[in-house]
Parts: sequence; structure tokens; C-alpha cells
Amino acid sequence: MTAEPVTTPQSPSPAQVPPTVRASLSPSRAADFKTCPLLYRFRSIDRLPERTTVEQARGTLVHAVLERLFDLPAPGRTPTAAGDLVAPQWDRMVTEQPELAGLFEGAEPAGPVEFLRSAAALLEGYFAVEDPTRLEPAERESLISAVVDEELLIRGYLDRLDVAPDGALRVVDYKTGGAPREAFEARALFQLKFYALVLWRTRGVVPRVLRLLYLRDAEVLDYTPDADELVRFERTVVALWRAIEQATAQQDFRPRPSRLCDWCSHQALCPTFGGTPPPFPVAVANTDPLRDARSGPAAPGADE
Repeated sequence: MTAEPVTTPQSPSPAQVPPTVRASLSPSRAADFKTCPLLYRFRSIDRLPERTTVEQARGTLVHAVLERLFDLPAPGRTPTAAGDLVAPQWDRMVTEQPELAGLFEGAEPAGPVEFLRSAAALLEGYFAVEDPTRLEPAERESLISAVVDEELLIRGYLDRLDVAPDGALRVVDYKTGGAPREAFEARALFQLKFYALVLWRTRGVVPRVLRLLYLRDAEVLDYTPDADELVRFERTVVALWRAIEQATAQQDFRPRPSRLCDWCSHQALCPTFGGTPPPFPVAVANTDPLRDARSGPAAPGADE
């Protein structure tokens, strides 16, 4: 699918948000609550820090390379060119986030080199499923947002949006992580339906394709939503938000154990593992209702 260039939407300023809006929600935080209400609390209310893992850093790096790849003229978007972007993009990330330099402390001397090689290997998976010389994405790492139920602002960052000459939309999301496919595929589709809902509400077009690109396995998963499904999904999102509001009012966020617990950074504070959550923040009611815990671009690997 080729694309006609379009203007990348900007984040809505406070003046642009209707006065009826009381809260915002991203697909990542909504998925957190669906997965485990206590995880949502740790991330969105307690705002506990989480150390970046090697897997998350690699995911962020691969996303950055794929974003920059499309800055090149179409004929130059080759596997070699993508590989040449890996080290400079990693250097940029470390400059912007110096804590990333500590990822390989105590590791074998070849650790950083192997890390860059593994990122390059994921890029090979990308070229196995797509030919970037035939694509002109309309938007990359673009913030989109919409108001639903008059009171909730939903928003998130697209990895890529392709727009065909006939106006058809294709939402593309890159997946680099090695977590169990069945556990994360549902979360990934939830995220893409979230984006589809925003695009439908703001542009009046239901995306023709929601595409997941699994780079490690060089696999493509396409999903085609319809308007009726997005209406039902909107009800689900609003119901989630109301459940979050109720849990916040009651200060009641319970753990929901699953295999995803293996990847959780907060086991020491979780009752499931014998821990005790910190006291509920007394200032939570005074926080900015439009400030989602992830109001900026997500580190892509964090959601893999």
C-alpha cells in the first residue's frame, strides 16, 4: 500500500480538549488494568519506577531504526542501510537516556556487541515480511487522540499509518519481544483496536487493516475491524475507564495472577508473591486528570 503524505496530528492542547473531559487513557494503561488492576495502580497511580530491560531497549532501538529508515529515499531502504542505522541510533538513545549505558554492567565484554547484532537480526525479520522501497508511510510514531463518551480522552502513539490513494487506512505495529505469543497477541490487538477507534472517530474512516509485524518470527498478522465491532469496543473502553474510576475511589486494585507475572517488575510489592503494596497516594485526587502515566511516546519494547 502506497500513501499520500498527510499532516501528522499534534497532541491536543488544553484549550482544544472539551471542558467535559475528565480523564485520559492510553491503550497501554487500559491493557494494564485488563491484565492486572494492581499493575495499573503501580504504574499509573503510584508511578513506581521500572528499570529498562535489555529486551525493552532492543525493542525501542529497532523501532527507532525502522522510523528513520523511511527518512531515506525509497531505493536506499535496504537491509544494509537499516543495519548501518543501528549503532548511531543506539548512541543517540544512550545520549538521551544515560541510564541505558548501565544495561550491560557485569555482562560479558561482548554483551553490547551482541545486543547490536540481535537488533540487526530483528531488522532482517522485517525485510522478510515487507519491502520498504514500495511504501511511503503517511505517519510514523504519531500521536492520535479522540474523545469518547464526552468525558474520556483516549490517545496513543502509532508505530506507522499507511494511507492508500483511495483513503484506506492500514495501522502497522512492530513486535520484537519474545514473550508468549498467545498472551501478548490479545494485548496487541486490543492496542490496535484502540487506535482504530481513534481514527474512526476523528477521520470517519474505519481502518481497512490492522497489521502486526512479528519481526523475530518474520510473521504477519492482519485483522480487519468493522464499525459495529468498534462501537462495541468503545463501550468496552468506557466500561474499563469507569471500573478504573471505581477502583480509585475505593482504593481497591487487586492482583490478577497470570503467566505475565513472570515479566512484572513489582513482584516484591505484590500480595501474590508475599509482598505489600505501598500506602495509597493521598494526592491521587489532585493529579492532572488528562495526564496518563504514559502521556509521551511509549518505549515500544515495554509493550512487547
